[in-house]
Amino acid sequence: MERPTWAPEDVNVERPSVARVYDYYLGGSHNFAVDREFAEQVMQAMPDAPAAAQENRAFLRRAVRYLCGLGIRQFIDLGSGIPTVGNVHEVAQSTDPTAEVVYVDIDPVAYAHSRAILANNPHATVIRADLRQPAGVLADPKLREHIDFDQPVGLLLVAVLHFVPDSDRPADIVAGYSGAIAPGSHLVVSHMGAEGLDSSQDQALGLYKRSSTPIVPRTADELSSLFGDLTLVEPGVVRLSEWRPESPDEPAARENPALAAVARRD
Repeated sequence: MERPTWAPEDVNVERPSVARVYDYYLGGSHNFAVDREFAEQVMQAMPDAPAAAQENRAFLRRAVRYLCGLGIRQFIDLGSGIPTVGNVHEVAQSTDPTAEVVYVDIDPVAYAHSRAILANNPHATVIRADLRQPAGVLADPKLREHIDFDQPVGLLLVAVLHFVPDSDRPADIVAGYSGAIAPGSHLVVSHMGAEGLDSSQDQALGLYKRSSTPIVPRTADELSSLFGDLTLVEPGVVRLSEWRPESPDEPAARENPALAAVARRD
């Protein structure tokens, strides 16, 4: 296919990317035909995939507002994907324009697009790095320019840990980050659940399993164990829509098996 003008030269336009597929679910425009074809296959199996992506984004916004309410003013979004409306910096900086945000993603399109939209934002930046290498991410000079590790940090691993297989030791990855942050810091996680899956969701997971980035669903207990010695805040590990909904009338999409949790470093 013809390479779009905004696509970096090292982007493989013939292979779907989870970041660009997610962008398509959210109604974004930074995706290729191969991403849209894969997303459409998933949506044929699970028509509510875009709604699930929107629900995940709504959880991210609620979690960031919650952390801002605790006084946290610096955030690291790991596996951030392609920025769309309601990003971490937009939410955090609506509370405090000087809130610092660092996005981290290995996808070249996510990185390039983030650089473009953050070009005039002195308090937000993006680095291209592999979140599975905490030491390298945390040592990045650009990240260190924005983040003071003597102060509480909001770490976000939203809809990304389920792409990390057990062989990559996700608990060790989480520990690599949580061990570097100050008391009062929080970790925000959403993750594909393994319980209560229906046939359409199983079929959609099967499509990912045959891709280069299979999804590894985990149970609530398995997700809890990834937090290590961090303290889960109420209501603990729950379905996405059940994590501190902003209104009692907010619809709870209980058919979405994705899980969410926030934990504190004491």
